[in-house]
Amino acid sequence: MAVLSRRVRPDDWKPVGVDALEANALKVVRSADNRSVIAGPGAGKTELLAQRAAYLLQTGTAPAPQRILAISFKRDAATNLSRRVRQRCHRNHAGRFDSMTFDAFAKGLIDRFGQALPERWRPCPDYEITFPNDRDYRNFLYQSVGTPPASVGSYADLQAIAVKTFERRLLVGLPLPVDGWSNATPGQWAADRFWQMSLHEGKKSFLSFPMIGRLAELLLRVNPMARDALGLTYSHLFMDEFQDTTQIQYDLVRTIFLGTDTVITAVGDNKQQIMRWAMAMDDPFTEFDANFDGKRTPLYNNYRSSPELVRIQHVLAQALDARAVAPVSKAVGTIAGDSCAIWDFSTPEVEAARLAAFVAAEMKTHNLGPRDFVLLVRQKAVDYAAVLEPAFAAAGIPLRNEAGTVGAVMLQELLAEEASELVIAILRLAMTKRAGRYWTDCQEALAALHGIAPDEEAAQAQLSRELDAYAIKLAAAHSIPPASKAVARSIVDDILAFIGRERLIAVHPAYGQGGWLDKVLDAAAFHLAASCAGGVAWASALDAYEGVHAIPLMTIHKSKGLEYHSVIFVGLDDGAWWSFAGDQIEATAGFFVAFTRAKQRVVFSYCARRGARTKIATLYELLGKAGVQTVDVA
Repeated sequence: MAVLSRRVRPDDWKPVGVDALEANALKVVRSADNRSVIAGPGAGKTELLAQRAAYLLQTGTAPAPQRILAISFKRDAATNLSRRVRQRCHRNHAGRFDSMTFDAFAKGLIDRFGQALPERWRPCPDYEITFPNDRDYRNFLYQSVGTPPASVGSYADLQAIAVKTFERRLLVGLPLPVDGWSNATPGQWAADRFWQMSLHEGKKSFLSFPMIGRLAELLLRVNPMARDALGLTYSHLFMDEFQDTTQIQYDLVRTIFLGTDTVITAVGDNKQQIMRWAMAMDDPFTEFDANFDGKRTPLYNNYRSSPELVRIQHVLAQALDARAVAPVSKAVGTIAGDSCAIWDFSTPEVEAARLAAFVAAEMKTHNLGPRDFVLLVRQKAVDYAAVLEPAFAAAGIPLRNEAGTVGAVMLQELLAEEASELVIAILRLAMTKRAGRYWTDCQEALAALHGIAPDEEAAQAQLSRELDAYAIKLAAAHSIPPASKAVARSIVDDILAFIGRERLIAVHPAYGQGGWLDKVLDAAAFHLAASCAGGVAWASALDAYEGVHAIPLMTIHKSKGLEYHSVIFVGLDDGAWWSFAGDQIEATAGFFVAFTRAKQRVVFSYCARRGARTKIATLYELLGKAGVQTVDVA
């Protein structure tokens, strides 16, 4: 793979690390205008953005010292994109690429400039992050807030406010008014009271991420110099998974970049919009094209799924968008038999045993590992795990519920946390053989924490010596994996001391509030101790921590952006899809997302004991229309 440090002429630039890009993708990579890119499953959205970054940085189209900002919806997507850019660009170039989530971007603005907000909207510097739910809003509206002034309305008016829409429509539905609401409605009065109580009426301010997003937009609206500085800092903006963008996030981007020279590339798939429950806009692509004069560019290739799966996917896609164009599979089918089927089982126990036997046989036949498979469920993964886990263990395949929690942190989120990743990378370096890849990861991560640029050779060399010395010291002190959580926590704390707690917080501001860093470290210690159970060697313990040899069980929402050789969807029944009738579009989009994670095979399992399949008959009709057969397995 050619990783260039010198500048190349735009006409001489070629895609890095891939044979070629489809014609439209190459047009986007080289584009000088705002683009909205509709890219279906397997189209290579992340690769497209990584190649565009390489082109802009290597040709000088994004000239130093300007930077590229990439904003994603999910943390793992942001991390994956950053990793791809580092693989395709010289470190001098990759150092000018900032990849983060919308929440992290907004929070960074508040943490740096929040004290410049008008007093009415100014949080205290050490505010805490909260995650209010419907119950919290119900208690606020019906108990805490009190009765509005007679000039505003009555208590009955407050009771008439729908709890489920209070946050979306009233609290953060529109940009914040600088001087507060004038001639407030009862709903606006209640929203203002929630804001003022959250900001000013406790020992600390308490803010949710949507509230932080609204404060960030207001901050830049009333501080043109800060807004202009961002416009000058970033020559290009990438927005990934754009179909999931909320109005809050979109308004923030519009306030910063509308009317600037920053070139924006928004990439996503409107058929995969599964976050409307989390305030995603109905049609962000159309609004973007209208506001930013975006040029709509579709991608047609599917590099993930076999031709037969792509054919079935298109039937599902047309249910979400009648104008959907049939994609072209660029993958090769490698399995015999049906690529997709519905398997009917008599009991959950029989289902679990047969699925475990199937995975074991497929692993042997196709020389696959456990991570080539995924078990997907709609919700309540722990209930399914109780039956599936023993059956898979009996077949010699560990199963791991990645939707489960470790302490106060979801396991899948823990594995994506920067603190957890760095702790494990340092342990891999210190405790395992052939750890060269981890040395590079550790060196780059520590250099970023210390603010050492790639071309600062003396400082890089000194950091390298310190890393080597620490790895030797750590290996000598803990040659045996920890036998208790207390010992595991002492190891984690020792590594954190080497990394530098304040450095970690400075680079990753989310660790600075609400004790989140300690929650992550405690979860990491707990999970490390559990992974070391049974007196295994360090290499096996670290494999267990990362789930290298376990088949993952997760929900649809957590599978977004991932891919597997085979997808097994457990529980295609009314019980799991109880909310289907409430929003058939989003539910069908979730079904589409689950299906499109697969490269070669999709299996849907059904057991009448868990529920009927009348309410979700539409999904079965779609599969039937695509020629998918139902098989009575046992």
